[in-house]
Amino acid sequence: MERTGHWPTGRLLSAVARRIEREWNAHLDTWDLNHASLPVLFHLARGPHSQRDLARANGVTEQTMSRILARMERSGYIAREQHPTDRRRHDVVLTAAGRAVMLEAGDPRPAEEMSVRGLEPHHVEQLREILGLMLAAHPHEEGWDDPTPHGPDADGHAFRPPAADDADGGHAAPDDDTPRVHADVP
Repeated sequence: MERTGHWPTGRLLSAVARRIEREWNAHLDTWDLNHASLPVLFHLARGPHSQRDLARANGVTEQTMSRILARMERSGYIAREQHPTDRRRHDVVLTAAGRAVMLEAGDPRPAEEMSVRGLEPHHVEQLREILGLMLAAHPHEEGWDDPTPHGPDADGHAFRPPAADDADGGHAAPDDDTPRVHADVP
């Protein structure tokens, strides 16, 4: 075990997050994705967006989003189309290949396994409670949006991609009493 008992809490949290992010990126590299590009696929599953809107929603600069989108375009996961009413604008859209890779790479089970490795179920419950408190104490920036859909689908996956006609992006309450499970990725 590493000697980390003297580390400040922030350093411990940051070190764990970086290690999980590196492992998650190695996993996503199978699809030529990374932790920054996968959420873009989920945003685009809701419908076309401008590069500016995607940058704001993902909490990055437009320049960073430009690089993310260029890589995704080379992979065939997104396309840029002229805006239907404003010829000066372009919308970023999800391709069929992008939707397919979102469904495959977006399965949160590997991320959850990476994130809680070495913890007992009661530790995971405690960790989730503490992290929820920490997130509440550190609100996200204005405009940031969590793109991951909620709720198990018919196949038992821990997420449900939004349908093309799902106007609320998959966030509506279910018709039954099925609990909603948030599908975060590191």
